[in-house]
Amino acid sequence: MPSTQFALKEKYRYLNGFNSYHESEAIEGALPVGANSPQQPPYGLYAEKLSGTAFTAPRHENQQSWLYRILPSSAHAPYEARESATYNTNPENKPHEKIHHIPNQLRWDPFDMDETVDWVHSLHLVAGAGDPTMKTGIGIFIFAAGKDMDPHEAFYSADGDFLIVPQHGVLDIQTELGRLLVRPNEICVIPRGIRYRVTLPYGPVRGYILELYQGHFQLPELGPIGSNCLANARDFQTPVAAFDEDTSTTWHVLSKFAGHLFSAKQSHTPFDVVAWHGLYYPYKYDLGRFNTLGSISYDHPDPSIFTVLTAPSDHPGTAVADFVIFPPRWLVAEDTFRPPWYHRNTMSEFMGLIHGQYDAKTGGGFQPAGASLHNVMSAHGPDAATHSKASNAALQPAKVGEGSMAFMFESCYMVGVTEWGLKKCRKVQEDYNAESWEGLEVRFRRPETSENPE
Repeated sequence: MPSTQFALKEKYRYLNGFNSYHESEAIEGALPVGANSPQQPPYGLYAEKLSGTAFTAPRHENQQSWLYRILPSSAHAPYEARESATYNTNPENKPHEKIHHIPNQLRWDPFDMDETVDWVHSLHLVAGAGDPTMKTGIGIFIFAAGKDMDPHEAFYSADGDFLIVPQHGVLDIQTELGRLLVRPNEICVIPRGIRYRVTLPYGPVRGYILELYQGHFQLPELGPIGSNCLANARDFQTPVAAFDEDTSTTWHVLSKFAGHLFSAKQSHTPFDVVAWHGLYYPYKYDLGRFNTLGSISYDHPDPSIFTVLTAPSDHPGTAVADFVIFPPRWLVAEDTFRPPWYHRNTMSEFMGLIHGQYDAKTGGGFQPAGASLHNVMSAHGPDAATHSKASNAALQPAKVGEGSMAFMFESCYMVGVTEWGLKKCRKVQEDYNAESWEGLEVRFRRPETSENPE
């Protein structure tokens, strides 16, 4: 079936379509008709524009939404720095921690669960490149939380869009524009600036985040593939308007701004959007609906055919970030080494495993909740055991990756590893190279020369 059979059933309603112009109202008639900012919006609501791109961005790139809320977002006390000595997720601006740019292949054991912290305090920057203050680059995070956010706290990142990949547990996310239930084998994107609160209805959670400082995610162009396949636009889900009415409780809005944490106090809930319309909103996607393509003759195609979402750079065909998955699929190529080939790449590749076993790393070292990083031009490929098995396998049609879902954050940037990612987490596998490639055997044999007939 082209969808994941989740143990936990969906409990919210959604609008369908990627980059579709949506509108939603929790009370009929809350959306103005034929105008965005009438003198008196319906029901005494305030009109507020949320811009994810410059006003003058080209029409096909422009992302903005109009919100109709009980009180505007500006109604708060000044922001104040919070936990400034300990909270800094800016990859290139950490005065007390070093960013390590190294060519070594890296692999991490599964990251620990942490039941003592909430969503905001569970974010650990593993690697990154660029600078959110310049809106360039990416940040790669691990999250591991065991507590709901405070009932009267909301969070947003001014630094970039969060692409969230749960590996364990369920995220119940209340956003300004509605609610999302996000389970392992689903992803969600919370765009820059949108406020939200994360609760954990079924216990601790763990997973991965790609924060995009530069631009927004798009569906990849399909070229000669045609008009369908890969991730289809209809399968992306956007929340419907749902609001709280609370103008008498003290709330704190937390902001991740240039990697630091700030907090502002206000006397009303930020989740008071009664209606909205536009192109700038959170969304989620079931990875089980990805329509996988592959070779039906020979050779292993480039992994770009597994791209779910991309964030293009200003150079055509080169991405600031690609989100790529390796789902269950059939391999039928003839006279072909079927796993990924050995290669060196101008792009950086950070991989994670949601569940199961990745077919190119069968030695057991790449585990769910773990990760690997092959930086710019760092050589990598199948481990020795996988190579030996694949080189001698009978080439019958075979299903690989059954019950598995691996993914990759790929970027044109050279990715630096944080002190936490390299040392403090204590998860780096020191024997990664020895286990994977140092055991490869020399297979070269010179051709035998025939004896001189004289």
